[in-house]
Amino acid sequence: MSTGAGAIGGARVSLTLRLTLLFALAASLVLLALGQLIGRSVDRHFVELDRALAEAKLSSAAARLLALTGEADLARIAREFDGMLVGHEGLAMRVEDLAGRAWFSTPGVPAARPAQPPDPAEHPLPLVWSSDGRNFRGVSRELPSGLADGRRFVVTVGVDTAHHDHYMHEFRHTLWLFVAAAMAAMGALGWLAARSGLAPLRRLRSEAERVSATRLDRRLTVADLPVEMAELAQTLNAMLARLEDSFQRLSALSSDLAHELRTPLSNLLTQTQVGLAQGRSAQDYRALLESNAEEYERLARMVSDMLFLAKSEHGLTQPERSRVALADAAQQVASFYEALAAERSLALAIDGNAVIEADRRLLVRALNNLVSNAIRHARAGTVIEVRSAASPDPGWVRLSVVNHGDTIAPQVQARMFDRFYRGDGGRRHDTEGAGLGLAIVRSIARAHGGRVGVVSAEGRTEVFIELPMPEGGREGPAAASESAAPSAGDRAPAGRSG
Repeated sequence: MSTGAGAIGGARVSLTLRLTLLFALAASLVLLALGQLIGRSVDRHFVELDRALAEAKLSSAAARLLALTGEADLARIAREFDGMLVGHEGLAMRVEDLAGRAWFSTPGVPAARPAQPPDPAEHPLPLVWSSDGRNFRGVSRELPSGLADGRRFVVTVGVDTAHHDHYMHEFRHTLWLFVAAAMAAMGALGWLAARSGLAPLRRLRSEAERVSATRLDRRLTVADLPVEMAELAQTLNAMLARLEDSFQRLSALSSDLAHELRTPLSNLLTQTQVGLAQGRSAQDYRALLESNAEEYERLARMVSDMLFLAKSEHGLTQPERSRVALADAAQQVASFYEALAAERSLALAIDGNAVIEADRRLLVRALNNLVSNAIRHARAGTVIEVRSAASPDPGWVRLSVVNHGDTIAPQVQARMFDRFYRGDGGRRHDTEGAGLGLAIVRSIARAHGGRVGVVSAEGRTEVFIELPMPEGGREGPAAASESAAPSAGDRAPAGRSG
């Protein structure tokens, strides 16, 4: 299993193996530290035993030295100290006076005199030496005697450490064997623990493998996962939700585009085939080409609008914000549609002087679509109102277009801003537009952090955009006046795409 990978010598290593090795290494270090601690404790214990034995012999030696009263006693000192060592083969002793004369010594004990008064608490066994392959540790102390001349002696007592050294050697050997066995055991237990702990991750992988383009609705199970993996699963589920939404929108876009392009392409093909079926006059061919040109213009506008919508829905449209006087923008749009409105016996009225922070070009395009849509659906002899004022909701500015005509049903209102949606019975191809105008309005509003809505009752319909109110209040000085005519990018596509 390769649920996670590192690199050892350029090779990929599974997360299970990495956890196993780390677990075994940590356990081995703990065991080694514990073994060292125990070893040091045992060694100190042996040193303390040797010190106690050496101190006991020093006490006995001090008593015998104090018992000396004359030269006759001094002559027997060797026998006295030799008797002290009976039954203590591991002990070594040397007795010498301050002149350096040895009165008693076992083989291999070096001559020694303390450099300073001894302090057993700080230096329990200050002497260490070797002789004939044997290691000794002991103490050396200057002791008084009972002789009349006040002679003093230096007594050195050492303890053979062979037994203790052998024990410590065996202990360390056993410790290393135990650590090696423990590493193997801990490795096996660590592998089992890591594999068991990573079982939810393997299950996540198995569930993720079942997700495909046709099954993007599947989600990873979160309920019985550990906290860390649950967070990962939730993140992956959120990613799957975004992918599903994007895929559905892409599928809907492809379906809508194919559906809407089919009719004009079919018309173009039919008209061209009919025109080529028999000879015609130059005037007839001109009329055919003019008709085809209208269809081409419609297709170009549709493609342009679809590209704009695709960019907006994926966050690629970034408004270039500036201070915009809505009354000025509304007047610019009204000037462009004034002739078309008069042709249909309609009037345009502008009300309000709100100021917002927005991209003027995009805002004019959205207003173009709203006014164009209102002109198509308004009843002759009525007034189309373009209003800008504070929204009923605090902190928002509302830009709305009001027309009088047929009341829009609630189910139609809910879908008015969908791509290619028609409120007159669904999808159809006509000469008025591609059904993308209100969808573009919604995309422009969302790009500004705003929202759209519609209110229709008793023949009065208000379609509006609400944008966040700029800092500094509801209204402000009018923005610098711009050209009254819409830009080339706003004219044909915006005015005819609703």
